[in-house]
Amino acid sequence: MNDLILRICVSIPGFLFAVVCHEWAHAYVAHKFGDDTAKRHGRLSLNPMAHIDWLGTVILPLILAFIGGMMFGWAKPVPVDARGFKDIRKSIFWVSFAGPLANIVVAVIVCFLLACMVTFVPRDFYLFEPFILILTSAMQINIVLAIFNLIPFPPLDGSKMISAFMDYNMLRKYETLTTYSFPIMIVLMWTGALGYIIGPFIMLGNGLFHFFISVMA
Repeated sequence: MNDLILRICVSIPGFLFAVVCHEWAHAYVAHKFGDDTAKRHGRLSLNPMAHIDWLGTVILPLILAFIGGMMFGWAKPVPVDARGFKDIRKSIFWVSFAGPLANIVVAVIVCFLLACMVTFVPRDFYLFEPFILILTSAMQINIVLAIFNLIPFPPLDGSKMISAFMDYNMLRKYETLTTYSFPIMIVLMWTGALGYIIGPFIMLGNGLFHFFISVMA
């Protein structure tokens, strides 16, 4: 029970910040391209309550933490009305990419903060270990969320980025994959194949962390 509580406590800040930044970025870029739907629905906000999906943001992450996994999930999808875009293809691509890109940026920033913590903060500081755990968890969660959403299966962001360049007939055929997306994702997670996809990027994040340390040394 103590391990579970610790795992939840060190993961919640990074997880909430990751999903909130992800959805805020979708809303922000959509607004910049001319669609104010998300803003009118209160989604152009960094307030977690504006984005919470009870299954994806609360129940599933807690279940994963309980069974010893990384906290992972989703927030409410940001509503987008493409009729507000001047250049629909370009806008859809960047609005879709904005979420994963925000997580990549956050992961890089967290890597830098983690390196600063390790380099400049005395190890006998009483919050040293909790901060290290929180930042490490935040880095990993943001990387996982970014790479997972870039997988080109509907309705993930990667599929929308690709669909922005498809003609109507190809798009209709591509959207039929939605029927198989959930089973495919379950298989990827159950077999551990998803780890092989995301693992190299976690290693890249660790490498960036060590690079920052070497620069600061």
